[in-house]
Amino acid sequence: MRTMLRLAGVQKSFGTHHVLRGIDLDVDAGEMVCLIGASGSGKSTLLRAINLLDPIDDGEIVFDGVDIAEPGLDPQPIRQRIGLVFQSFNLFPHMSAEANVMLAPGRVKGLRKAQLKAPVTELFQRFGLGDRMGHYPDQLSGGQQQRVAIIRALAMQPEILLFDEITSALDPELVAEVLDVLRRLREEGMTMILATHEMGFARELADKVCFLDGGRIIEAGPPAQIFDNPQEQRTRQFLSQLL
Repeated sequence: MRTMLRLAGVQKSFGTHHVLRGIDLDVDAGEMVCLIGASGSGKSTLLRAINLLDPIDDGEIVFDGVDIAEPGLDPQPIRQRIGLVFQSFNLFPHMSAEANVMLAPGRVKGLRKAQLKAPVTELFQRFGLGDRMGHYPDQLSGGQQQRVAIIRALAMQPEILLFDEITSALDPELVAEVLDVLRRLREEGMTMILATHEMGFARELADKVCFLDGGRIIEAGPPAQIFDNPQEQRTRQFLSQLL
């Protein structure tokens, strides 16, 4: 299996607050990695560091053989290849779902609407929103808006997708439809890293689960190991409060 992304000794502080304390992580092509842990454990900061939104203080983030954490590197080409979907949908309210999706590939890749129409329509149809392309965000449910946000990320044709707690702002009945999108992406071989509180989903579909605490990966392994036979006391304590 080809390693697409390798993190080594990643450190990040905000002032005196040490958020990431030496993160080591390998992500293989087609792998789904789920990051679990309490709020404030460093999951979101780790995803933002991989997407180069938060420059790291030390360590390496090697993507496709290149250390993308090197100072002075232009982040835009990397962000085209490593997409990030946030908890908040961040859709422009004055634009239709279709226009929201077309905006980035139009501006960044210089593609015209006529060039984008067919692939964007196919994405909407693929994820059950073919009849919602002309709707505005306030005409869509939270689950539909989050699916549009995922489609927007996919329209850039990324090689890796990062998801930051994308179901935590949704009503419980809407969570399933978004998780179904992730399930389909996994079946299609998309390489994904998810920060999630959905333990059942992580147990079912993750290739690797990483438990973060205090800015460190305390324990990592297959779901069966992490959920059924955790080796670390801190992991057992965290899971006992949830499962």
